[in-house]
Amino acid sequence: MQSIQFQQFNGYLQGQGKSRYSIHNLSWQVNQGEHWLLLGANGAGKSALTAALVGEAKYESGRMASTFKNLQLVSSDAQKQLLNKELEGEKLSAVEELIFTDQNYNAGLREQLIKLFKFNELLTRHFRDLSTGETRKLLLIKALSSNADLVVLDEPFNGLDVQSCEQLNKILTELSQTVTFVFVLNRLDEIPSFITHYGYVNQGCLLNTLAKPSSEQLSDLLKLLHLEHTSLDVPSPDIEQTQSVFTGDILVKLSNTKVSYSDVSIFKNLNWTIKKHQHWQLSGTNGSGKTCLLNLITGDNPQCYNNEIEVFGFRRGTGESIWDIKQHIGFISNALHMDYRVSISALNTVISGFYDSIGLYQKPSDAQINIAQQWLAFIGLSDKQNTSFTQLSYGDQRLLLIVRAMVKHPTLLILDEPCLGLDEANRQRVLLLIEKVCAANTSTVIYVNHHAADKIKGIESYLKMEDFN
Repeated sequence: MQSIQFQQFNGYLQGQGKSRYSIHNLSWQVNQGEHWLLLGANGAGKSALTAALVGEAKYESGRMASTFKNLQLVSSDAQKQLLNKELEGEKLSAVEELIFTDQNYNAGLREQLIKLFKFNELLTRHFRDLSTGETRKLLLIKALSSNADLVVLDEPFNGLDVQSCEQLNKILTELSQTVTFVFVLNRLDEIPSFITHYGYVNQGCLLNTLAKPSSEQLSDLLKLLHLEHTSLDVPSPDIEQTQSVFTGDILVKLSNTKVSYSDVSIFKNLNWTIKKHQHWQLSGTNGSGKTCLLNLITGDNPQCYNNEIEVFGFRRGTGESIWDIKQHIGFISNALHMDYRVSISALNTVISGFYDSIGLYQKPSDAQINIAQQWLAFIGLSDKQNTSFTQLSYGDQRLLLIVRAMVKHPTLLILDEPCLGLDEANRQRVLLLIEKVCAANTSTVIYVNHHAADKIKGIESYLKMEDFN
């Protein structure tokens, strides 16, 4: 029987120039046919353990031995490594070549996954033309169809619409008969039915291994917070902020808007007016054009100039600058998270939201520093204010980017799947925070998510992209 064993293993997951997460005295065995779920809070070290499983953690002491021959990992870190290679000038192949690089693969399953993720039209694209969500799907296609013995899936459902999640779960259930899986999941409603073993991770240690914990044990392990009974006060805006305040009633107006690439229509005939304090939930399946639509508003999609779009009183293409638009917007998305690769402190990451910059390139005021510190306290990261952004866990990075988007109390706050990568407690914290922002009416909110359960009190307007495809 194949297995992987750790005995008093000590090591770390490498960050950008420094060790990021340490693994302490790991004694653990994963046997063929077992299916593990690793639980723990953001920053607990779950990603370090998954890296150790596939041999990517730096060794310091102890012993590791594996008889698994083909191990695959799908994670945000793996995704980011591919994107960094492209950004650093390494020419990656077309998507089709990346998917079919390995010689030994399950052709039938690969075709099934390509169809599931609607990847046929993407196979001839260059890697750099993929969205971050499409890059995650590429990694899933490659890993799951590679005839692997052990597959490690760190948040595999992140960013997938409900239908894709259901279909992927069905495929994973079928593969569980022949493939050993190790999962990292933050949402209890995503736990596959075939999980056989649970482990709890805290501060780089695997503290508990449970065959099947009770709901009470799960609640205790995850340290769920009943935040509806707590008082969370949103920090006040910077009254000394010099940016102009938009006073109009209509923030955004799109008329008969359309986006297409190479004669392929993404959406068309879309009319949308966003009024001040009218909060919206934007929904749609993967590939329906949600990100394209948001990028038209922020000015990050050049087709904004081919459409009749009015943003904060400016008709796009009439001489306005991108900063005339972005000074009124706070924004968080998976693409921004992937692009935010600078090694600045957690505190300065939040402060950068005042300047709409990736990184901080000017001296902040004392008031801005004080407000940013209040936001750090709000999300429980005060003790990490001097820690480099790149040395933090994916979940902690996500929290920082969420409050970075909110710190200046923007006229329009765009939250594109903000809760990806957050543990259960922090997800509930963020949902309550968004609710409080809606109630305060200092910002108008556009909220994007795929989970029906993650509803926000105060959001009463809805736009479904399927109505315009």
